[in-house]
Amino acid sequence: MRIDQIRALSDEKLLEEEQETHRELLNLRIRAATRQLSNPNELRLARQKLARLKTVITARQLQRGQS
Repeated sequence: MRIDQIRALSDEKLLEEEQETHRELLNLRIRAATRQLSNPNELRLARQKLARLKTVITARQLQRGQS
């Protein structure tokens, strides 16, 4: 998911997506530890997506606090 797509999401959808990505990352880490992960790049992509989501969530919270 690209950053412009993430910014277009509502606050509620952002939080849902963050929780879903966090669960996905946990499952990927477990699969990587048990050597069942076929594409290690998935782990990196999930971490990046989670970071993007958290960045947008934090920016919106700060923006609300300053307004």
